[in-house]
Amino acid sequence: MRISTQMFFESGAASLGQVQTGLLKTQLQIASGRRILTAADDPVGAARALEVTQSQSLNTQLGVNRQHAKSALSEVEVVLSSVTELLQDVRTTVIAAGNGTLSDTERGFMATDLSGRLDQLLGLANSRDAMGNYMFAGFRTDAPAFSKDALGVVSYDGDTGQRLIQVDASRQMSVTAPGSTVFQGGGQDVFATLGSLINLLNTPGVPPAPDLETALTNIDRGLDNILTVRAAVGSRLQELDALDYAGEDRNLQYSQLLSELQDLDYTKAITQLSQQQITLEAAQKSFVKVSGLSLFNYI
Repeated sequence: MRISTQMFFESGAASLGQVQTGLLKTQLQIASGRRILTAADDPVGAARALEVTQSQSLNTQLGVNRQHAKSALSEVEVVLSSVTELLQDVRTTVIAAGNGTLSDTERGFMATDLSGRLDQLLGLANSRDAMGNYMFAGFRTDAPAFSKDALGVVSYDGDTGQRLIQVDASRQMSVTAPGSTVFQGGGQDVFATLGSLINLLNTPGVPPAPDLETALTNIDRGLDNILTVRAAVGSRLQELDALDYAGEDRNLQYSQLLSELQDLDYTKAITQLSQQQITLEAAQKSFVKVSGLSLFNYI
């Protein structure tokens, strides 16, 4: 079989090209620090790395969601803390109002103070979050949760919706509470209680003891309901912390697994690069020498 000069050069060029391709691939692996540059390098490993990367991305997004949930719940807790202090102050006023030595004028001062407290409570109930949404209006976040008519009667204008956030793969968490549950739950409407108490103190004469006791009991019920809601918020914040720890552990595991699948063994790669460089140099020299041979060299 005769081998033409053209075939000889094509074969030699192809062999050199393969060696150069292998050398370039190794150089790229070293530069990137990755063993798998394309799916063809390791189809099974590349598919597994893609799965792990997607799982890690989902885990990262859930971590972001938890931060949003923490922010929302913390805002609710701040408002409820202020409501708690307000109702405790109202409770102190109710106890003081039972003093028989107070004049109608002095009880009128108390009623005025409680009127201010009622407006303050209404303002807290209509608090907005960092995005400008009304926190206690359910899904109707673009309108105040509560309104007061000309007679001073406070009504809930929101709905019973609760905003849920996906905080873990199998966990959705409520980060809001309807105002009807917070301020009118537990069998007690704190706005109505305050309104009745104001009318009682504005009525001339010493308030009947049973009426003050009823008012105090109603305030306590409203306060207990607020504390119950706060306890639920605190419990969710603790759960988010626990989920954060678990998420950090998962992220570390994903990173380690990706490292095992993708990271390059530098010692092995550098050794391989040296061998490929030596092979390429030897192939180039051999090609030059062989391509220069001719029968004329021996005539």
